[in-house]
Amino acid sequence: MSEQKTVLDEGSQSNAVAIAALLIALSSLVGYYALPNEALWIRLSVLIGGFVVAIGMVAITSNGRRFISYSKDSINEVKKVVWPTRKESTQMTLIVFAFVAIMAIFLWSSDKIIEWVIFSLFLGWK
Repeated sequence: MSEQKTVLDEGSQSNAVAIAALLIALSSLVGYYALPNEALWIRLSVLIGGFVVAIGMVAITSNGRRFISYSKDSINEVKKVVWPTRKESTQMTLIVFAFVAIMAIFLWSSDKIIEWVIFSLFLGWK
């Protein structure tokens, strides 16, 4: 029972930190627009500083740590991808263009044949 309560407490603390971080981010955004007469670097420092603090707060929560771990794993997986060479990309692009051209000719000819059959043979229009 105490383990379940600890997990619930950790989850509620995580949610409270996330809400506080959201409020800090929103207040930094409001601060940026509330200081129109100040220098741009002051306004940007308020905005960026608030966002950095909010991101730092979220990063220390359990969900934030899981997201950071997920991001690192995703970056490692992208590094394992074997990307096609320029020659392979060019060849595949040309194949796609050729296929599209052939399909366009086929569909145009099919349309004209069906049009001829319906209008000339069945309806007798010339």
